[in-house]
Amino acid sequence: MVGIIMGSDSDLPIMQEAIEVLESFDIQVEVDIVSAHRTPEKLVDYATNAHKRGVKVIVAGAGGAAHLPGMVASMSPLPIIGVPVKSRNSIDGWDSVLSILQMPGGVPVATVALDGAKNAGILAAQIIGASDKCVLDKIIAYKEGLKLKVEKASERVKK
Repeated sequence: MVGIIMGSDSDLPIMQEAIEVLESFDIQVEVDIVSAHRTPEKLVDYATNAHKRGVKVIVAGAGGAAHLPGMVASMSPLPIIGVPVKSRNSIDGWDSVLSILQMPGGVPVATVALDGAKNAGILAAQIIGASDKCVLDKIIAYKEGLKLKVEKASERVKK
């Protein structure tokens, strides 16, 4: 199972891409809003207990100051993938990118591109696929599909 959390419901349109990717690989997801600044007690509970519920990876999306992924990473034993979200209170998204990307040594957060929830979902699936052959086979098929798509586009351009 993959936990997908976000700081606000305004992040859901971006985070929906991770949900859809994971569901396409038949990976169970749990989705919740966990604000680092408005619900710190919920953040602590989520970060310290997600692994006890069977969560294997957490994808955390946040905009603005974007403390959610790093705070979860500071308390959780699970891999955390941070999705910087360009929000209305953002400085072109750079504040979110840097807040998630520039973690101190010992508290890693894998960080995808601004609004890159699709890649976060794929990365979470790849992490799970490292120990689940069924998911791994789906990742291999997905990547083969990407290759075929490019080859078909190349053929159309050459004509």
